[in-house]
Amino acid sequence: MPTDSLPEWVPARRRAIGDHIRAVRNHRNLTQEGLAEAAGLDRKTINRIEQGANSPLLDHLLLIADALGVPLADLVRE
Repeated sequence: MPTDSLPEWVPARRRAIGDHIRAVRNHRNLTQEGLAEAAGLDRKTINRIEQGANSPLLDHLLLIADALGVPLADLVRE
């Protein structure tokens, strides 16, 4: 499904998830680089997820949640 055909709430929710990941990361005093290293991802991937630029892979969200020490549900909960 092309991104431009998604309902408005989908990219808005994706940005909200990214904002929440950033808030938890900052609360843990981690840089994007630090989170990327802990999650086994690259900093650009973390940045794209935090910005809501594109849909993250579920695997990436699982790795991020583990690196932050929080359940995945906590990162995506409204």
